[in-house]
Amino acid sequence: MADFFNISNLCKNFGGLAAVSDLSFTVPQGQIVGVIGPNGAGKTTLFNLITGFIRPDGGQVLFRQESLVGKKPNKIVNMGISRTFQLVKPFLEMSLYDNLRVACYSPRFSARHSGRESIQRRILETARQVGLPEDLSIPATNLSHGDLRLLDIGRSLISEPELLLLDEPLSGLSSIETGKVLEVVLELNRQGFTILIIEHKLKELMRIANRIVAIDFGMKIAEDTPTEIVNNPEVIRAYLGKKKNGAA
Repeated sequence: MADFFNISNLCKNFGGLAAVSDLSFTVPQGQIVGVIGPNGAGKTTLFNLITGFIRPDGGQVLFRQESLVGKKPNKIVNMGISRTFQLVKPFLEMSLYDNLRVACYSPRFSARHSGRESIQRRILETARQVGLPEDLSIPATNLSHGDLRLLDIGRSLISEPELLLLDEPLSGLSSIETGKVLEVVLELNRQGFTILIIEHKLKELMRIANRIVAIDFGMKIAEDTPTEIVNNPEVIRAYLGKKKNGAA
């Protein structure tokens, strides 16, 4: 669906730095779209613009043809967009159950679930959905880094979003943990979640994404299928650089 989520001519400057510049792309409903780019390319700034943490200087962000510009993060969550963060920050001394319970305090959740049994059912369902340990009474500080990533995804799922934004969910994970998180992401997509994902582990991202948007210095330099993106000269140049003689 072309009008599910659209970014058009999005711009954000910090002083003299153009963090995001005239950026446009769409996320079709039901797809996994990856966002790649070197460090400092503007990827997390993009997520902050989408979710209302910062306001763009120009351009538009439309979700189901409704503008997100100027809306606060909690309003955007209630519209059906949720996100994870590059740095995982759970409530370490709280149980897994209570970490998930915190995410239940939103009008979007309350409109779908009321009463202790319904809330508990949703928390248990979400924990299973992302593969958390069965014992939700253990504190988050006992989790491995991979399971902390899954907990972060679980918290973003509690509100039952239509669009899920994942900011480097594979960062710092072992190969086994990476495989587990990738399978969760794929299963969520099979269940109907539309996913926009920032990721530096390109090989893994190319396995799961339908399309890739590549940005550098805040500008889109390519948008295509994973097969085409890995062979795109502009993408290769952005990641590898170019010597004076033209060789990468």
